[in-house]
Amino acid sequence: MLSDLASQESDNALRRRMKYYINPTCLIIDELGYLSYSNRHADLLFEVITRRYEAKPTVITTNKPFVEWQDIFPNASCLVSIIDRLVHHSEILNIKAESYRLKEAKEKNQVRKVKRNKSKTNTTC
Repeated sequence: MLSDLASQESDNALRRRMKYYINPTCLIIDELGYLSYSNRHADLLFEVITRRYEAKPTVITTNKPFVEWQDIFPNASCLVSIIDRLVHHSEILNIKAESYRLKEAKEKNQVRKVKRNKSKTNTTC
């Protein structure tokens, strides 16, 4: 979303694209925090959050606590305001669990190991 908004070349294109992200009944921003963003990106996120604030729900998933958002948006002056609007009237769910992808990978590796062991015993007989 942030890269899409930042890539708009004219003010009119940016306004149209901004409406695209402001208008959904519920906006889900998934995996915020894997990349670092510029001040421009932070300003765009602030604009989206501000326009949706107290009007429409926004869900954000991230692996970073708020204290580490400075790593996502270094030097962004609007960061406190973004977080303030996000947490007001919100429910924060902190999920401490093993990654389901890691769990699935371990299960698949176990199945492969069993199959390899079976094929070894079948070929040696």
